[in-house]
Order: sequence, then structure tokens, then C-alpha cells
Amino acid sequence: MLRIALIVLAVIIIIFLVPRLISGSRAAAPTPGSLAPDFSLPSQQGTPVSLKDFRGNWIVLYFYPKDQTPGCTREAHNFQADQSKYAEHHAVVLGVSVDSVDSHKKFCAKEGLNFKLLADSDGKVSQAYGSLTNLSVIKFAKRNTFLIDPAGKVAKTYTSVDPAKHSEEVLAALDQLQKK
Repeated sequence: MLRIALIVLAVIIIIFLVPRLISGSRAAAPTPGSLAPDFSLPSQQGTPVSLKDFRGNWIVLYFYPKDQTPGCTREAHNFQADQSKYAEHHAVVLGVSVDSVDSHKKFCAKEGLNFKLLADSDGKVSQAYGSLTNLSVIKFAKRNTFLIDPAGKVAKTYTSVDPAKHSEEVLAALDQLQKK
């Protein structure tokens, strides 16, 4: 009897969760050359930040799953350590997750982060960038990055990110793109 109940439970989970996982991962990400979707989200300070506020600069818009997790912390530390290099490239780093403003505030304070982390609590911006995973009861951003040029167009996308090397990778791309 227990075996049958477990099988029924597994089938129900597959029927309800798998389509949500697939639909959450099928959202189309903006492609290089397309205009980056604009948005306005609160930062860790609670003040709204819009993509258009940074026109004229390069933007590293990175999506990450969760504050205070090992991979996300490592990725954030590397972006923080490289802030002077991003400034040399006239680039700003913006991190986005579905965590709350309070969660971002705690994460920044604990980890010494001074770039903007944006709270996409309803997941709409993550969805617009093809970066939302929706497992029905749990939503989180996929680890994707969009390098946006000063005119607001997507210059490069990253959908398979190694948090340990990603900042280096983005800086190398900025070097190449700015030489053109």
C-alpha cells in the first residue's frame, strides 16, 4: 500500500512540476543585438533602479539564484573585487534575484558588497530575461548574465556560468567589445 501511494505521489509530482520547470526554462532570453528589456526594481537600499538610468555605460546584468549561498557569494565577491576594473571599462554591475530587499541588504552587509543588488520579488524581470525557474512553490533566477552596451542593446549573453571565473570572463569580453 505504501509503495502504491509513493508511486501515485511521484506521478503527481511529475505531472505538476515538470511542465512548470520546462515552461520556466523556455522563456526566451534577449539575444545579442536586441534591445535589453527595461525595468525598474528596488535595490538593497530600497530605492528603485531602472536600466535606462545607466544608458551611456556598459551594464553587466547578472541573475543569480539566492543570497547567502556558496556559488552566489563567490560570484558576488568576484564582481566586488573587480569593481575598479569595471569602472575603467565604464561598466556598472547589477545583480538580480527574486530575493527581497531585506535579504539583499543583509547579504551586502555581511559580504561587503557595494554594487547594486535588485529585488525581483515577483520574478517578472527574471522572466523577461529568460532567467526564471518556476517550480510552482519555489521561484529562483537562473545564473545568467547579459552584457548590455551603452545604447541599451544586448552585446553578449551568458547562460552557462561558472561563478568562480565569471567576472574574469565578463571583463575579457568587455575588453574585446570595446576594441571594436
